[in-house]
Amino acid sequence: MTASFRKIFHGRAEQRYQDGMKDQLGALSLVLNALVLFNARYMDAAVNQLRSDSFDVRDEDGTRLSPFVRHHINMLGRYSFQLPNLPGGLRPLRDKDATDDE
Repeated sequence: MTASFRKIFHGRAEQRYQDGMKDQLGALSLVLNALVLFNARYMDAAVNQLRSDSFDVRDEDGTRLSPFVRHHINMLGRYSFQLPNLPGGLRPLRDKDATDDE
């Protein structure tokens, strides 16, 4: 299991049957890909917002961004998979003037 999978995986690390292991790795790949897609969409929206606010964001700065951040993901929480009606398909970006407590 790669380091990327270990960061996301929760539960038993081993399963005796090869088919079960393939299913487990397939599910982990799906979760990892969904996380990267989610982060990439929001990072793109944040960069576009910064640029529209006349903040100088250079293209070479964008090459240093990684969509594999996971500290904002609660791996042990409960999740609803019913999609709310969000403008543009994304939730609003965090207000730059807001504190971390908000």
